[in-house]
Amino acid sequence: MAWWKRPPWVAAAVAWVADSRLWRLYQHLDQRHWTRLAAAITFTSFVALFPVLGLAAAVGSQLLTERRLKDIERWLSEQVPGISAQLDLEALFTHAGTIGLISLLLVLPTGAAWIDALRGCLRAVWDLDDPPENVVLRRTKDVGVLAGLGAVTLVSLGVSIVGQSLLHWAGDRLDGVGPLIQLGAYAVAVAVTFLLLLYVLVWLPGVRPPRRATLTACLLGAVGIELLKLLLGGYLTGVAGRNVYGAFGVPVALLLWINLIAKLLLFCCAWTATAVSPGRRPDADALDAAAATDDAGGTRRPPGPVPPEPRP
Repeated sequence: MAWWKRPPWVAAAVAWVADSRLWRLYQHLDQRHWTRLAAAITFTSFVALFPVLGLAAAVGSQLLTERRLKDIERWLSEQVPGISAQLDLEALFTHAGTIGLISLLLVLPTGAAWIDALRGCLRAVWDLDDPPENVVLRRTKDVGVLAGLGAVTLVSLGVSIVGQSLLHWAGDRLDGVGPLIQLGAYAVAVAVTFLLLLYVLVWLPGVRPPRRATLTACLLGAVGIELLKLLLGGYLTGVAGRNVYGAFGVPVALLLWINLIAKLLLFCCAWTATAVSPGRRPDADALDAAAATDDAGGTRRPPGPVPPEPRP
């Protein structure tokens, strides 16, 4: 082959890409059919979203003040950029009492199914099967995990409200600090998303990845979600408002947003999974170590230390 058809820099670039961490992550995800996993997460998340929102609105309308409800409404609208107005969150809180009972009946089966599907997809990235359990016991545990996720969300919401309040207080009393206030708002949003990802990537799938890989994956995911909000807000608004979709414009935009978040979540999960060698991943399965007990109540296989990160 002539030299101009294969310049040295092209071969060097191809070799660098093939040896990069990102390419190995893509291969890891592609071999596990991550688009199918993202589709499963998207569908179950979409189905479970409205009962969870309805129940949260019903509880919040009874326990929180009007000001706190406005804070929660603003926080929820920030999580779905560009289409929050079409979702009409204010009407959701206004009629929370009417839909609260229906949401309560639906949130347990749909929420537990969502947790089960999300856990299964994340464990598939780790090449781990679900531990054999009784169906009723597993669904009960899924409801508990859903409650734990709700508790983490409440803590994150509290951090966000306090942080935003401090930033607004500083902005009202100081002049010329607009850019710093905006940067601080993004930092608070990243911290809140970091807390949520820490729960979703470790506690929900029941794995014990290395600490450094976990922190890196959560930080990448938190920054990535905030960047998606900045870059795709206008696009999602355009999708939701297109006449070609008619009344389905908002659901289509919402499904698109959830799918992007699901793929980013799988990427972060793959970051933690590939930090452990394939042969050591079963040792990082906290669910299997907790379930593998003998007749006397002891553990047949001790959990052992956290698997070390593989050398590059």
